[in-house]
Amino acid sequence: MEASEEPKQCPARGSCPVFLAMSSGVVRYAPSGLSPVPERNFREEPWDANSPPQPDEGLPTGPSAVSVPWKNLGPSKGHRESPGGLVEASASRKEAQAEEHTAAAPLDVSRLRSSSMEIREKGSEFLKEELYKAQKELKLKDEECERLCKVRAQLEQELEELTASLFQEAHKMVREANMKQAASEKQLKEAWGKVDTTLFSEFQAWRASPTLDKDCPFLERVYREDVGPCLDFTVQELSALVRAAVEDNTLTIEPVASQTLPAVKVPTVECHNTNTCALSGLARTCHHRIRLGDSESHYYISPSSRARITAVCNFFTYIRYIQQGLVRQDAEPMFWEIMRLRKGMSLAKLGFFPQEA
Repeated sequence: MEASEEPKQCPARGSCPVFLAMSSGVVRYAPSGLSPVPERNFREEPWDANSPPQPDEGLPTGPSAVSVPWKNLGPSKGHRESPGGLVEASASRKEAQAEEHTAAAPLDVSRLRSSSMEIREKGSEFLKEELYKAQKELKLKDEECERLCKVRAQLEQELEELTASLFQEAHKMVREANMKQAASEKQLKEAWGKVDTTLFSEFQAWRASPTLDKDCPFLERVYREDVGPCLDFTVQELSALVRAAVEDNTLTIEPVASQTLPAVKVPTVECHNTNTCALSGLARTCHHRIRLGDSESHYYISPSSRARITAVCNFFTYIRYIQQGLVRQDAEPMFWEIMRLRKGMSLAKLGFFPQEA
């Protein structure tokens, strides 16, 4: 191009709508939907009337380009506006935006207030529910405490009644025990008044050193007064054998069996019959028989003879226990037990014995 040539101008300048739109100082490109156009940020750009239009980046150019409708955003004037007009237009837009923001602010505040009130209502409802639950639980706990207090009071009352009852029962038992003890002491004093002090002194001396020797004063008296007369039967020879076996603790008494037993003979008495006592020689039904030591011979005895032998054996058994240290009692209880056994020997000697013998 030569330097003298002037730039070409639009022939429709002044009456072209595009020129008029551009002359306002703001051009907005709004592509139509006839063909896909890549997305881009459309912006307002000032346009110089003396400069040629520049092609849009990213938009089709040339014959394939599609015509785009133009929208006039500003007042249409027949000439290009001055820069002062542009400043005023920009200021007016800012004021419009400020007014929009100012109008939106009350809306946002009211929305926040409504949401705040909604939150308060929900929180209040939640607190009311929690308060109701707490009151209900507290009421249940109060009822449970009241029930437990009643149970405790009832148990305390029953415990007091039981304690009083036990105290009365214990007091009654102690009183009865004291009465029995006083009665026993009284009987003991009366008995001591009737007991021969010499016999008790002999027993205490024997108890200090217990022995089975018949020469000691205590046993010598018992042999003479009770053992000898109790074992003195009609058949003297067999009576001596029985007495020696009792003293040696080798005599055996057993019930008569139902089978037939071999005949046993003793001097002057034939004892092969269960209807004759081998010791007394009397015709008696014999339910027991005796065996002396390891001998295989048996002697049938009557119930009376068995009672006399048993009474003597009981006495010797007890004094053997005392000698062996198996009896742990004071002197008085031992003495009274020996007196009871001596009484049994005296009764058996006189013919008194239990029917089962």
